[in-house]
This record gives sequence, C-alpha cells and structure tokens, in this order.
Amino acid sequence: MSLSSHLLVASRKLRDPNFQRTVVLLLEHNDDGALGVVLNRVVDRTIEQVWEAVEFDPCDCQQQLNQGGPVPGPLIALHTSKKLSEKQILPGLYMSMQKHTVDPLVRQSKHPFRLYTGNSGWGGGQLEGELQQGGWLTTQAQVDDVFADPDEVWDEVTKRIALGVLLPGRDPKSAPDDPSLN
Repeated sequence: MSLSSHLLVASRKLRDPNFQRTVVLLLEHNDDGALGVVLNRVVDRTIEQVWEAVEFDPCDCQQQLNQGGPVPGPLIALHTSKKLSEKQILPGLYMSMQKHTVDPLVRQSKHPFRLYTGNSGWGGGQLEGELQQGGWLTTQAQVDDVFADPDEVWDEVTKRIALGVLLPGRDPKSAPDDPSLN
C-alpha cells in the first residue's frame, strides 16, 4: 500500500536524531522507496538569503527556509497555486522544484507556500521495516498540516492519531481536550 500523501509521525521508539519529534509528509512512496519532507524543522535562513546565495534575482521574501530532511537535494516548494504546480500532492496542495515555478512562487503573496532544503528518503523496503518496528505512526495528510505552526504540528497530529484510535469514526474536533472525560 502506498503512503503517498500521508504523514509519518516519529514515535518515541524512533532513535534517529534526524527524525525525533518530526512530522514527515510523504510526497512519493512505491516499491523503489519513499521521498518526503519534514514539516516541522525550520532553518535559520530566510528565502531572501537563499536567493542571494544561489544568485537568483534579488527577492525580499522574509519567510524562513525549512529543513526537509538529512538528504541533500533540490529545493522543494509545497504550495496552493495550481498554476505554478508541477505535481499535485493532495487536493489543493501542490509541489514544485523547478526554478521557473519556484521563483515566481516566492515573489507572490496570494498563495501560501513553504520551501524546503533537503529531503527525507528511504530505499525500497526501508520505510516498511521502520514502520514494522514501530518507528512511525501514520495518518492521511491535510493541507493545513503543511502550513501549521512547526512548533505545534507534532503534538497536533499525534493527538489526531490517538483520537482516531480511541474514538474511531468520530470527528476528532468534537472530542474533548481530555479523552478521559468522554
């Protein structure tokens, strides 16, 4: 079963320091492996600083860059602009990696976006092994997860998963903050 467009939420059993308390959005998952980005690791650099470093035309975007994972790779943008998309990840959420789509994206303010450096990757069967060992919890991703506060998304998604286990079939928004009061 493909987990593309799902979230991986690091469990307490996961010992890899690259992924402790992370939420990873899987962009691709098939027999050859998986590719995703960590949603809750911010880098101490703005997009303006990155644009200066890579010699693009100057850009005044003060949004922080995000660390998508420990694997080096091209910049990956997640956003809500269908016009500037290269691939749909979820309904209303798109991915772009090419300069001709990413550059105009960071220069506009109509569509929310996040820009990631690096990614999280697994070879064929590697992620499945980590899932069997209990290293990750999974749930379907939502567009709001990508744009959530990085300091809060791990707690929010972990709670959503727990409520799904405790109260299957119920809307998690209707549950009390403390499920023991149910």
